[in-house]
Amino acid sequence: MIGFYDYTVILTYLSLFSAVSGIMVSFAGSGHPYIATFFLLICGLCDAFDGKVASTKKNRTAIEKNYGIQIDSLSDLVAFGVLPACIGAALIKNAGYFEKGTIYSFLHLVDNPIYTKSMYLILFAVLILYVLAALIRLAYFNVTEEERQKKEKGTRKTYTGLPVTSSALIFPGVLLFHKVFPADISLIYFIVAIITGFAFLANFKIKKAGLKGILIMIGIGVIEFLLLILLKKF
Repeated sequence: MIGFYDYTVILTYLSLFSAVSGIMVSFAGSGHPYIATFFLLICGLCDAFDGKVASTKKNRTAIEKNYGIQIDSLSDLVAFGVLPACIGAALIKNAGYFEKGTIYSFLHLVDNPIYTKSMYLILFAVLILYVLAALIRLAYFNVTEEERQKKEKGTRKTYTGLPVTSSALIFPGVLLFHKVFPADISLIYFIVAIITGFAFLANFKIKKAGLKGILIMIGIGVIEFLLLILLKKF
């Protein structure tokens, strides 16, 4: 078989497995955005260690390294680009999204069909643009990283723009806020998606997290995971 299957790529494969599972769960029944968020957090956990694990193999060939870079980006697009978009779509699909009695009852399909359909199109367009931003960032990163490695040795110290993997903490935080807030504030998810998408493409420098930073982010992810369980309302 073509491809590589040693321990250096297992976490990347697991991240993709989790991402696809989350996408499927998102659209099951009336939509399960909160359950899908668990899979997004798992993707983030896998991504936190895949590079570290791969670097432990000292005799990796150039093909193996390039393969690892490519599948990492492809997996990241699904996990941190497509999956968050599907979670947003599941929020729209969720039965209570436009029900009467919420602060968005004026969007109820029966009362205002034209405006509601327009709103649907706008929200879906936001999700599509978010995925596009993730795609552009990952492709740009691959190209610039390849050029950097020709000139420099070792790993990069900074990133330009917000890494797409940050969505593993951003969107679960939004879903948690949505759980505890007394009103339906689902639209905030899409506002955050717009801001995050622009941040992916923004021309600012951000320091690459070291071991301490990675552990802090893992701790935040674990807290979000536990809070989603404690506040479960699927």
